[in-house]
Amino acid sequence: MIETSSDLLIRPAVEGDLPAIVAMLADDPLGAARESTDDLTPYTVALKRLTDDPHQHVVVAEREGRVVGTLQLTIVHGLSRKGATRSIIEGVRVHADERGSGLGTQFIEWAIEKSRTENCRLVQLTSDATRTDAHRFYERLGFTASHVGFKLQL
Repeated sequence: MIETSSDLLIRPAVEGDLPAIVAMLADDPLGAARESTDDLTPYTVALKRLTDDPHQHVVVAEREGRVVGTLQLTIVHGLSRKGATRSIIEGVRVHADERGSGLGTQFIEWAIEKSRTENCRLVQLTSDATRTDAHRFYERLGFTASHVGFKLQL
């Protein structure tokens, strides 16, 4: 599952990518409060669990040998919508140096196309209510803010 577009390579994440991935996850006010680059052990365990699951696709975007983006695409089989399969885009991050370059658009377009190849009838994602720039970005790509999300911290 290696995908290329111009000088961009989208490929499965490997353990060696974790320092770059976690740095991107931590590189904003929300992520800084919940992520830590000090100990990659929990991320290593999580990545192994995810890569062992055929319904999970943790990928990175690489440009000139450097990891510049990451996202997780989860395929979910369901009963609703006449037994439809859907995908969930999660943990989207683009390196600060790459924002505004079109990488985010390419990345989400890749996730949508991958969802089509997995026979998904719906692609969904959530975005923190404070991320208004991200909301505009997703709306520009055709997503609609159709639901209200809820979380319960355990």
